[in-house]
Amino acid sequence: MNWDGFIWFAIPAVALWAAAGVLVYTRKGRRTAEVLMLTGIGVFAAFIALLWAGLGRPPLRTMGETRLWYSLFLSAVGFITYKRWGYKWLLSFSGLMAVMFVLVNLLKLEIHTRHLMPALRSVWFVPHVTVYMLSYAMLGAATIASVLQLRRLNRGAPDGKLYDLTDNLIYAGFGFLMLGMLMGCLWAKTAWGHFWTWDPKETWAFVTAAAYLTYIHMRLRRNYPKLTAWVLPVAFVLLMVTWIGVNYLPSARGSVHVY
Repeated sequence: MNWDGFIWFAIPAVALWAAAGVLVYTRKGRRTAEVLMLTGIGVFAAFIALLWAGLGRPPLRTMGETRLWYSLFLSAVGFITYKRWGYKWLLSFSGLMAVMFVLVNLLKLEIHTRHLMPALRSVWFVPHVTVYMLSYAMLGAATIASVLQLRRLNRGAPDGKLYDLTDNLIYAGFGFLMLGMLMGCLWAKTAWGHFWTWDPKETWAFVTAAAYLTYIHMRLRRNYPKLTAWVLPVAFVLLMVTWIGVNYLPSARGSVHVY
């Protein structure tokens, strides 16, 4: 399998996720929505597996390839958290965001090669990137939950259940984020001889982790609820800069993290 076959998996997955996002709001369609969401996840996971076999390497090198994993993990995290807490918007949001990244890949197919540069031929390659993608999916869902909580706070009616959802997503997402960073340090040591060099990507990763740690400390103290809720949208912007934006900064020229 190569990228030529992507459309035959992408269109069914998009249709299934979109239908699930609509049907979940109907009285008799919730069970059907769950089945459609899971089927879409399965179809997309099948393409990733087949692409992996066709490329002869993990599809994790380019932005297009990482968008595949973000779509997969975001839809899966959305489904799991929906089943746990029952928020219908979680299923719709995760499906919508997954569809968005799929459409970006459909409209902007990038050049993919079968070979990896020497620095990427490491045992840390797959776990490092996949753990980060899983973290990004959880932190993205937590950001939407925090925005909804802000609306409730402005009305003077905070939702304790929504706090539990946001906190659990942040705890898990932050844990995976730190695990990914630790794997990156070990990988950097074997590839370049240093655990940490304050490369632009590493610097922004540190800033992002500090932002999420700030949220955790503020929630534990339970002071300034509105200010605490605002931390997550800001932290997610920093996360997007770390993931995508750094590559376009002048300081990133010559960075070992820009391939």
